[in-house]
Amino acid sequence: MKIKINRRNFLKSSIVTSLYLAGFGLPSFANTVSKKNLVIIMLRGGMDGLCAIPIRGDKNFEKLRSKINLETTLQLNSDFDLHPALRTFKKLWDKNLGSVVHATSIPYTGRSHFDGQNLMESGGKVPYKIKTGWLGRGMNVAGLTGNGLALSLPMPLLIRGVPMNDNYYPVEGTMPSEEILDIIKNEFEIHSEKDLSMILDVIKKRKFQSYGSRRNSSLALNAGQQLSKIDGPRVAVFEVDGFDTHAAQGSANGAHADCLKEYDNIIEGLKSSLGTEFNNTLILTLTEFGRTIKQNSSNGTEHGYGSAILITGGLVKQSQVYTEWPGLKKKELFEGRDLNSTIDARSVYASAMSNVFGIDFERIRKEVFWGEKLQNLSDKLFKIS
Repeated sequence: MKIKINRRNFLKSSIVTSLYLAGFGLPSFANTVSKKNLVIIMLRGGMDGLCAIPIRGDKNFEKLRSKINLETTLQLNSDFDLHPALRTFKKLWDKNLGSVVHATSIPYTGRSHFDGQNLMESGGKVPYKIKTGWLGRGMNVAGLTGNGLALSLPMPLLIRGVPMNDNYYPVEGTMPSEEILDIIKNEFEIHSEKDLSMILDVIKKRKFQSYGSRRNSSLALNAGQQLSKIDGPRVAVFEVDGFDTHAAQGSANGAHADCLKEYDNIIEGLKSSLGTEFNNTLILTLTEFGRTIKQNSSNGTEHGYGSAILITGGLVKQSQVYTEWPGLKKKELFEGRDLNSTIDARSVYASAMSNVFGIDFERIRKEVFWGEKLQNLSDKLFKIS
């Protein structure tokens, strides 16, 4: 398929992309009476929930994963353990600041990364039908214009649906002068390019400095500093790639462990830089699907279904593994091969938005998720204030 683009549109998109890449700093947003923060960390590739949060003492499970079993784990409770790479998460768990929702997934039973990731961000059931993200729609319902921050480029679908969100993604270089930005903005307005003019308004709020590191651990420090401000953003979105471990998944070490460690570093950075505002923050993971129960011939796992959501922050109700555990016997597995999902992951996200944004759950359910039959898990998972 060929895509036609004229010279004018090419120049417009090139200018805006260059400005996004060059910009530094974060905008100041409207003050709120009681500011709470919501952070979503997208774990792209299909996070293996049974590797991150393995069940204890299931001999059949251990047999099916004989070469990628964890020899050393961190104990959560009598039924579940924690991957040893998640040391920061374990410290938070021990302080009643971490919890898990297990055997959960978005309502997608296919095995395509492209379709699955589109649906995990849109919150829909038909790939590519919805052009906005569930988080962006939730922010729009709450009137949180300009309160979102994406720690990635381009702007993730997840946060689209509300205007004036910003990106923070470092490259070397400095911003053009304000005079140059004003000239470009004026040209956009002359040609009735309101959306592009709005982007320039966002960019002009940034500080004019050079960027720093692109490592998620560094991005987390910067994001936490901004989220901690009363006039800073209330929503942040991170991405961790690499969870598609078809080969050499590893156990305590290896590809999957490296990805979990990267997630753990984000948590550590946010905890450090948020300061006391960590008490007013919820941090949740999002992934497109889990992995198969059985390892493959390459000591990896294939695309599966049920996974887990990791939750941290001061708004966590208590440390717990919240689950309607389906079991791991063959007859209990999805299609005889995957951990089943007994909790719609969108129930968790709708409940989190209701809590953080101060919006009635039923309104979130109806206006963000089209009236889907979702459970209100707010009182089970989060502190109610």
